[in-house]
Amino acid sequence: MIEAATPTASLTHRRVLQIALPIVLSNATVPILGAVDTGVVGQLGEAAPIGAVGIGAVILSTLYWIFGFLRMGTTGLVAQARGAGESAETGALLMRGLMLGALGGVLFITAQVAIFAGAFAISPASAEVETLARQYMAIRIWGAPAAIALYALTGWLIAMERTRGVLVLQLWMNGLNIGLDLLFVLGFGWGVEGVAVATLMAEWSGLLVGLWLCRVAFAGNQWRDWPRVFDPVRLKRMLAVNADIMVRSVLLTLSFTTFLFLAADLGDVTLAANQVLVQFLEITAFALDGFAFSAEALVGGAVGAGRRDDVRRAAILTSQWGVGGAVILGVAFYLSGGVLIDVMATAPEVREAAREYLIWVAIAPSLGIASWMLDGIYFGATWTREMRWSMIISVIVYVIALAVMLPVWGNHGLWGALIVFNLARGLTLGVQYPGLEAKVGVRP
Repeated sequence: MIEAATPTASLTHRRVLQIALPIVLSNATVPILGAVDTGVVGQLGEAAPIGAVGIGAVILSTLYWIFGFLRMGTTGLVAQARGAGESAETGALLMRGLMLGALGGVLFITAQVAIFAGAFAISPASAEVETLARQYMAIRIWGAPAAIALYALTGWLIAMERTRGVLVLQLWMNGLNIGLDLLFVLGFGWGVEGVAVATLMAEWSGLLVGLWLCRVAFAGNQWRDWPRVFDPVRLKRMLAVNADIMVRSVLLTLSFTTFLFLAADLGDVTLAANQVLVQFLEITAFALDGFAFSAEALVGGAVGAGRRDDVRRAAILTSQWGVGGAVILGVAFYLSGGVLIDVMATAPEVREAAREYLIWVAIAPSLGIASWMLDGIYFGATWTREMRWSMIISVIVYVIALAVMLPVWGNHGLWGALIVFNLARGLTLGVQYPGLEAKVGVRP
């Protein structure tokens, strides 16, 4: 059994780190898996298999992330139920999340022909890459119920402060996936289909491991207390929270996609340089997610218990670590960014361009940390309606910033607009925070 702090345990820096560090380590395994997937198909000596696995994985991960609200929504709701001492509701919430994940997966499997047709209608892939990618996706789509249900399981583990379980889950899935990649592709010669089968098996086995890690939720009968599971009031709240998160997440994804698309209009070299620099933002997200997740669990528990002072303390403690991490990353990027750029790019012109815009990723962590930490705080408090409106306003500000800055300063303007976007997110959430504290113990 993976032990976790009780809801009434003192809010300390140690407790924050106990939640955050396993998440950071868990995130570190994600790019390793992607590198192995690419590496094993690269051994086939052809470009098409590499492109097929890449584009197929992007399409499926984008589809699955439509249900990413299950991770954030489950964390906030379960943390609040745990803080309120409603153990039966924590089990019922997990059951609702698993059922919704299964439903979403079945819908994707049923609609796979239309989904694949739509995806490749807008994809620039060659005929050979498309054929291989379809083979890859036709296998992996059968893992959709497991992949989506894992969002709910992960959210539940974070809410229960069992993030070592999240680390165990990721190590199991990614380790198995890598081992099966090597066996199926290099050993059996299955090519792209071997990578797909490896991922499919890792997802379904991950679901089983995740259920075992969450077994305390199934120890009693709360998970099959159907009147509670299907209680209209609780269902309505869960659906409202998840709907707000979905709108917010779609807008956020579209905003970053717009950034990448607009970079393509600035030339191949600039596009390549931005792709390299975006990896710095990925590193930032991987490193700081743990502190935002800590905020979700601790703030959610305090809100559920109606402890206003603990909400503030949880927000302050987690944000202190987040700010410290952001400053360290920014300094590290500024001092060693050139070395990282040289590792990721070999073309001299791309290296030169990436160095020209390096300053933006050096200041991005410090200027964006408020938005990332407040996201975690608001997810924990399930103030998702406010998050939705904050995102809508921030997107409008982003569009205006792009319209003003991009034509004048080119790629510098593009990066500047992205910084403005994150600042707007932090500001619009920050001005509402006093109201969040004021309603602790009052708002249902």
